[in-house]
Amino acid sequence: MKVVFQLTWLLLLCFSQVHAETTQDEDAKAAKALLEKALVYYQSNGDKAFAAFSRQGEFVDHDRYVFVVDTKGMLLASGGPSSALIGRDVSEVLGPDLRQSFKDALKVPESQGIQQADYRWQNWNDGKVEHKHVFYQRVGERILAVGYYLPRATPEQARALRNKAATALLKDETGTLKAINSLQGGFLQDDLYVFVVDLDTQRYVAHGTNLRLVNTDFSKIKDPDGKPVGEPILKLMAEQDQGEYKYRWKNPVTDKIENKHAYVRKAGHFMVAVGYYSP
Repeated sequence: MKVVFQLTWLLLLCFSQVHAETTQDEDAKAAKALLEKALVYYQSNGDKAFAAFSRQGEFVDHDRYVFVVDTKGMLLASGGPSSALIGRDVSEVLGPDLRQSFKDALKVPESQGIQQADYRWQNWNDGKVEHKHVFYQRVGERILAVGYYLPRATPEQARALRNKAATALLKDETGTLKAINSLQGGFLQDDLYVFVVDLDTQRYVAHGTNLRLVNTDFSKIKDPDGKPVGEPILKLMAEQDQGEYKYRWKNPVTDKIENKHAYVRKAGHFMVAVGYYSP
């Protein structure tokens, strides 16, 4: 029976991962297709296309929309909430990552086609600033772009962040705990965050999204359904140096209770954990 349960759980886990990857692939294809459509339209209509790009019409696809900036950072068109900024310099609003990507785009020939970058932007569906992937292409003095949101991180990203935090903790315990609790230092990445438990005291010493948990007893933590979380994870850590545990928890990005798959690892007398979410 135990073997059957484990096999069933693994199949469900694989399905959820494949579903998430498929959804992101579909979003990427839709965003790129919308940009390609906009590029064809712009080639035929020039700057007159800006009016069409800024309307709620054929160049808006759910939360995907076309936006255009010039080489100086002025927003010329947008089918999204940034339309209120049309005519203004948005180079600072775009954030350092996207600003640099657009600067780089000005240095390469237009013949290189569509480029890609990541940035953070407010999602008009939930009002939160979220991770966004953008496809863009330079056309003369204009940069046309379409992005899509990435609300859920991958298992690989969760493991990488856990390992990063564990390595940092071993090198600089005080500084790393401070960085996690200050929600800085790269330990909070959209729905991925780090939490750390002192295995000697069994209490939280750092948490990437909920500072009220710091100094509380991790062994007594339960999920919203009343299922123990802290106790079984501590038992797991007593038997091995790293492992995995699945439970239900609130996703800080979607603000919903979702399935969470946590990767845990010892770092000295600490337990470092990062988990990814699935619907």
